[in-house]
Amino acid sequence: MAINSYSLNGKKLYEVYVNGFDLRGRRVQRRKRGIESIRKAQEVEFEFNRELAQLREEGVPYTWKEWREITKSRMKLELKESTLLNYDSYLGKWADPHWNDRELKTITREDVYSIVFEQPECKLSDHSRKTLLKYIKRVLQMGLEEDILSRNPAIGVKVHVPETEQKVFTNEEAKIFLREAKLTRHRFYPVWAMALFTGMRSGEMFALKWTDIDLEARLISITKQWTSKIGVGPTKTRRSRLVPISDELLVFLKELKLKSQGEHVLPRLNEWENGTQALVTREFCQAIGITPIKFHDLRATFITNLLARGESLARVMAIVGHTQLKTTNGYLRKAGVDIKGGTDKLGYDIPKERGASILQLVR
Repeated sequence: MAINSYSLNGKKLYEVYVNGFDLRGRRVQRRKRGIESIRKAQEVEFEFNRELAQLREEGVPYTWKEWREITKSRMKLELKESTLLNYDSYLGKWADPHWNDRELKTITREDVYSIVFEQPECKLSDHSRKTLLKYIKRVLQMGLEEDILSRNPAIGVKVHVPETEQKVFTNEEAKIFLREAKLTRHRFYPVWAMALFTGMRSGEMFALKWTDIDLEARLISITKQWTSKIGVGPTKTRRSRLVPISDELLVFLKELKLKSQGEHVLPRLNEWENGTQALVTREFCQAIGITPIKFHDLRATFITNLLARGESLARVMAIVGHTQLKTTNGYLRKAGVDIKGGTDKLGYDIPKERGASILQLVR
């Protein structure tokens, strides 16, 4: 801190310079030149010192950019790398350009609404808008949890997404699908069969090795998955689970192992690696005349078939790796288990056929 004098055009002037740190340890500097008297210079110095004291006590408000950097470092401890990449992709494209220099405290609900819905260049689907809102809400919620914000301005903003109809095979269609795939020796037959008999996710099957399968104990240990972004990593829920091997699956796996020449259970297929397995699946279904489902719908078929045949929610959740009951409940509705028998108690009947009778007309 200093008051220095200097001459300009023969006139004596003063400069005030103060230097300190705020609550977060960032350097704060204040400088003013052209002060005409020592008294005014002392008054400026006093105001600068008072401002620095206030900053040391209260801190400097975070900007959106600063807070994003802090949340990213914290999220690395909680989220998978692929999820962090999604955060950066969505927020980096749609929120950061508008908010980087904004103080976090000044962001309003209207600002959030504008980012999600009103950007003219933002041609996002409803599902993508919902994802963007979720990411914004999470970053702001962390500010609330750390007392940086007094409220989360994203609360109350909603994106309504129509429920998409997920297609599944009937039991008969599943039989036709597997039979035709095997008869034609389709390259995806082993993958499709594994999906329909285990309900495993695509990435979990891709990462599956023979060391993960205990044929004697009849159990598959699922501890990892593969994604195109990060390769092999933890499962979607970061939890391991066991999948029981049925009689049919046991025979299939034994046959597959005899033909296997590598450490992976299933073949390495180009379409599977580049993410076009859904197209291959749908085209095959159309070719054999059954419901044209996508690859992920094989997992849905597994779940709905188990539920429709009376398997408990708890066991299905454990087998497929659901962590929330509402997720499995969605498949329960699709299987019709929760409404089965609901129309059996109506108080009227369909008229029964009776033999013809002769009516005698009386005058």
